[in-house]
Amino acid sequence: MILFNRPAVLGTEKNFIEEVFNKQKFSGDGFFSSKCHETLASYLGAPKALLTTSCTDALEMAAILLDIAPGDEVIMPSFTFVSTSNAFALRGAKIVFLDINPDTMNMDESLIEKAITPKTKCIALVHYAGWSCDLDKVLEISKKHNIPVIEDAAQALGATYKGRKLGTFGVMSAFSFHETKNIQCGEGGALVINDEKYVKRAEIVREKGTNRSQFLRGQTDKYTWVDIGSSFLPSELNAAFLFPQLNDVDAINANRLERWETYKKELSGIIEILDCPKYCTNNAHLFAVKLNDIEERTQFIDHMKKHDILTVFHYVPLHSSPGGKRFGEFRGEDKFTTKESNRLVRLPLYYDLSTEDQNKVISAIKSFRKS
Repeated sequence: MILFNRPAVLGTEKNFIEEVFNKQKFSGDGFFSSKCHETLASYLGAPKALLTTSCTDALEMAAILLDIAPGDEVIMPSFTFVSTSNAFALRGAKIVFLDINPDTMNMDESLIEKAITPKTKCIALVHYAGWSCDLDKVLEISKKHNIPVIEDAAQALGATYKGRKLGTFGVMSAFSFHETKNIQCGEGGALVINDEKYVKRAEIVREKGTNRSQFLRGQTDKYTWVDIGSSFLPSELNAAFLFPQLNDVDAINANRLERWETYKKELSGIIEILDCPKYCTNNAHLFAVKLNDIEERTQFIDHMKKHDILTVFHYVPLHSSPGGKRFGEFRGEDKFTTKESNRLVRLPLYYDLSTEDQNKVISAIKSFRKS
């Protein structure tokens, strides 16, 4: 069976994990956590990066830092993972779902301004597939209405918009290091802070609402509870596993991009491809194709399974889910979200996907089209 995903493993991770055992420091914010913070912030050119146990936690931290409260509205696409909306729903916000651009599967930026009301507290962007919508337009709206932008950059590490790395445009951004992402530590994430006014409080929120980080730096003679927060720190084992991958993120992305380009070359003209917009660079997080409709997609997935190839689809639009109906509303016309989500399928793409296996995937797709 050719799997949809295999977690990236460089082979050096166990050496760093062994160092954790040697140091006998297993809880969060040890040597490797600090190194990951420095490496990620330097890579992105951001003031601060903080590891979290997941991208979900990073988004929840962002919602706390923006003081999202009951009655607030947060604008986002319906085509996203539940974490994007759940982080703000947990704070009592009403989620305002907007339609997507079918060319990118990201939120249609032309719809944002019409959706803004006096209750709008945040615009949450999702960089699906590792690329973005037109960020210049979004930031112009953000500035005009004084509404902060949060980037859900779970899939976007290493990708750029007009030469600048995604995750550096909003006041904060959230990254994922789940095993399905380009670089991974099983479960993990990071909150990247681009506006320095949030840095001090972010450390407090991340440390259960205490000023422990300041205490450890000798900036206070004791630490105590000063704000709301939770335990968002990953263990040193996760940080040690992540550290070598974080240092090799460009090489890992380049490896994946070779396979991405092979798919594009071999499948162009045979099946519809979801392609990276010209204003972005591609980190090759995923390779997706589109079928005519949900019926043909089901046939395609069954066909690939008969050839021992696992392909997957996502997402079920959040506005059509029980949670989406309870905590939010779709504002405007659902012209593309449901239609396009019913057409999309992701092909196997991962760090050590062999040429032989990739050729089998391509051959199976060509045979589907012939049949």
